[in-house]
Amino acid sequence: MDTCDLHTHSTASDGTASPRQVVRLAKQVGLRALALTDHDTLAGIPDAADEARHLGVELIPGCEISLDGVPGTFHMVGLGVDPSDRLLGERLDLVRVGRETRNAGILENLAALGHRITMEEVAAEAGGDVVGRPHFARVLVKRGVVKDFREAFDRFLGKGKAAYADRKRLSMADAIEAIHGAGGAAVLAHPYTVALPDPAAFEAWLREMAALGLDGVETLYTEHSSRDVEHYRSMASRCGLLESGGSDFHGDNKANTDVGSGKGNLRIPYALWEALRERARSRGRATPR
Repeated sequence: MDTCDLHTHSTASDGTASPRQVVRLAKQVGLRALALTDHDTLAGIPDAADEARHLGVELIPGCEISLDGVPGTFHMVGLGVDPSDRLLGERLDLVRVGRETRNAGILENLAALGHRITMEEVAAEAGGDVVGRPHFARVLVKRGVVKDFREAFDRFLGKGKAAYADRKRLSMADAIEAIHGAGGAAVLAHPYTVALPDPAAFEAWLREMAALGLDGVETLYTEHSSRDVEHYRSMASRCGLLESGGSDFHGDNKANTDVGSGKGNLRIPYALWEALRERARSRGRATPR
C-alpha cells in the first residue's frame, strides 16, 4: 500500500530534525509522500523540497496554524499550499508576532517564579524560524529546574500552569481563507484536543466548520485508538469531510513518535492525500496574491 504522512515538524518550528532529515526519514521508511507542516511557518519547505526531489519523495508543502474560537487546543493543518502566496504569508506572520509576545510573557512569568532564563538561551534551542514552548522546556531541563518535558509542561508551560502566557491566534475563517487562497486543503488537526463537552456538541461544531469550508479531519493520528479512528471517521463522513492523518512527528521533542508510523502501527494511505488534493483542485484558487 502506498503510504504518506500528512503531519510532521522540523527545526523550522519545534522539531529536532532538520527539514532535510525529516524527508530522509520518510524515504527510509518507504513513504510515497510527506507533508512538512511546521507551526505557523513555511520556512522549512525549500530545503525539504530540494531533498525530496533528490530522493524521489513527494513533498507536500504545508503548515500547522493555531486558531481561536473553541476551548482546548485548536489547530489546523494546511496541505498542498503555495509557499509564495502573499495572504497566507501575512496571516502566518501575524501568528508569529503573537508568539513573540507570548514568549516574552513566559520569560516574565518564569522570572517571577525565580527561574531567570534569557530569550537567547531559548532561541539557541530553537535554531529555526519559530520559538515555542518546547524550546523553553529544553532550557528548563538543561538547567535542572525539571527532569523532563512532561514536568516542564505540567508545572510551568501547559495551558493554565504557572508560567503559561496566552497569545493571539487566527480565526477558523481567516485560516481557511488563507489556505484555500494558497491552493491548499484545510484539515482539523488532532481533533481529540478540542475540548467541547460531549460528542454531540463536537459534531454540531464540526458541521459549522464544514460550512465555513473545512475540508478534512485527522482521523488517523498517532494518539488515536482504533475506537477513536472509527469515531472520527464516522463523524467526518456525516459532516461531508474527508479524512487525513499524520504522525505529528517532532523528533526528540515528542517521544517514541516516528515519521510514517507514529507511536506504533499508524499507516496513512496515500489515497487520503489524493482525495484532499482533488478537493483543493476542484475548488480552484484566486490569482496568486
